Amino acid sequence: MIPLAVDAMGGDFAPRNIIEGTGLALDSQPRIGPVFLVGDQAQIEAELERIGRVDDDRIKIVHSEQVVGMTESPAAAIRSKPDSSIAMAVDLVKKGQAMAMVSAGHTGAAVASSVLKLRPLPGIERPAIATVFPGPRKQFLMLDAGASVDCRSQHLAQFAVMGEIYSRYILNIDNPRVALLNIGEEASKGNEQVKEAHHLLESLRKRGLNFVGNIQGSNMFDDLCDVLVCDGFVGNITLKCSEGTARFISNFLNQYLRKNWCRRLGALLSRNAFRDLKAIADQSEYGGAPLLGVNGICIIGHGSSCSNAVANALRVAGEAVEQQISQHILERMSELQIGNRKS
Repeated sequence: MIPLAVDAMGGDFAPRNIIEGTGLALDSQPRIGPVFLVGDQAQIEAELERIGRVDDDRIKIVHSEQVVGMTESPAAAIRSKPDSSIAMAVDLVKKGQAMAMVSAGHTGAAVASSVLKLRPLPGIERPAIATVFPGPRKQFLMLDAGASVDCRSQHLAQFAVMGEIYSRYILNIDNPRVALLNIGEEASKGNEQVKEAHHLLESLRKRGLNFVGNIQGSNMFDDLCDVLVCDGFVGNITLKCSEGTARFISNFLNQYLRKNWCRRLGALLSRNAFRDLKAIADQSEYGGAPLLGVNGICIIGHGSSCSNAVANALRVAGEAVEQQISQHILERMSELQIGNRKS
C-alpha cells in the first residue's frame, strides 16, 4: 500500500473537488492508501458524508486550521502558517507517514515547503516543476514550469537529467530525446545561460544523454523532443501562453461555428475531430505536475483542478513512488558524472 498526504484545502474548488477526486482515486487505484486528508476537519467530514465515504478506513483526517491563500507570499506564508494544510501535508512525507503529497493549492508555498522540509536531492541545486504537454503523437515533458526562476546553466543540465528519468519511468519512453528551449536552433543562439547549458548538455550527450539540441518555441509541438528544458521564468510564461492560446482558439471556434446553419453543419460533421482534440488536450487526464529534485514526492495540481484531475494526480503520485523516481535520478546523476556544484 502507498500512503499519500493530500492538501484538502488547496485549489479553487476545495475541499469539494479534492474529496471527490480522492474517492475516485481510491476506487480505481487499489494500492493507494491510506490517504491523509489535511485540512479543516468539519468541512472534510461534510464532504465525505456527501459522497458516502464517512466510514472509509482508507481515509484519515489530519486537522489543520490554516490555509495558504493564493495571493500570499510563499516565504511569508511558510513562516506565518506552519500549520497550514500544505505545510502539514509535506510534514507527513518528511516524517515517513506518507510516501508522497498532492496539492492543488498555492504552487509557491508547495515548492517552498517541500524544499525547506524535504531538502533537495544530493547533486540537485534547484527543483523543477515538470509539466506534461500534448503532442501530435505522444505527450512531452517541459521543465521547469515555475519552481526556479533564477537559474544557471548547470541547473538546466540537472533539469535535463530529471526530465529524462521521469519520461522514462512514468511516461514510458525508452530513450527520451532531450532538447533546450531557445530562440534559435544554432548552438550560438541565446543568452549566456542557455549557450553554456547547450555546451554542458553536449558533454552529457557524449556520456549517454539523448540530447538533440535547441528547439524554438514555434516548434515545441512538432514531436521533436520528449523533454524540453528551460528555466522557470521562461517555462511558466510558455505554459501560461499555451493555456491562453488554447482557450482563445476554443472560444473562437465555439462562437464562429454557431453563427449560422452552414457553420453549425460544418461543426456537426467535424464533431469527431473536435472530440479527439479535446481528449488529447484534456489536462485533467495527465494528473498533476511533479516537483522534481526534492527528497520526496510532491505533485502539484492546477488550482482549478476538477475531481478527475485530482484523482489522476493521486495516481501519478503513486506511480512516482512505485517507480522510485528519486532513486533513479540519483543513479543517473552518478552515471553521467554530474557533481554537486555551488549555486
